Amino acid sequence: MFIEQPPWLLRVLYPDAVWRMNTEERAVYLTFDDGPIPDITPWVLDLLDQYNIKATFFMVGDNVRKHPREYQMVVDRGHRIGNHTFNHIRGFEYLSENYLQNTDKANEVLKTELFRPPHGHMRWGQYFTLKKYYKIIMWDVVSRDYSNKLNGRQVFNIVKKYTRNGSIITFHDSLKSEKNMKYALPRSIEWLKEQGYEFKLL
Repeated sequence: MFIEQPPWLLRVLYPDAVWRMNTEERAVYLTFDDGPIPDITPWVLDLLDQYNIKATFFMVGDNVRKHPREYQMVVDRGHRIGNHTFNHIRGFEYLSENYLQNTDKANEVLKTELFRPPHGHMRWGQYFTLKKYYKIIMWDVVSRDYSNKLNGRQVFNIVKKYTRNGSIITFHDSLKSEKNMKYALPRSIEWLKEQGYEFKLL
């Protein structure tokens, strides 16, 4: 549960970050990290179109540089963009100055007020600086579609087990997540609809 649904103690480390939306509303918020990727992102977009769902894509700046067409596809279809650094770097492994420079470099392309730290962590100094300029979006449920220790059914079961009112649910439009995500995402959407959840945009 520590990974799939971060406990209260972890949430208080970043008190101004958004982990979950309105708990009184039967709604969920889909997010996708690590794209855009030509082999994956268009598939996700087509699936979301099929269900008329809008989502937020936290993009890696270097992937946008390499794949501008897929980036523009996300924008043109009415989804929201978030900053996920330029090189998908871990905050704890970088000096704050370098981490912030990497984030700024990504935002030269992304031009967004939303930020999500790769791997879900950053130093306090990084956090306190970034929250002055960004709305920091974390998650309430991470599907773990990236894990090579899980299969698609297990990823789907994570969504079913941990989703609740206001959940921000994270998938990944990345190559390492492809197999699990392509199994779990459509099934998750169908299941969430059956449970009466509305899909909203952050």
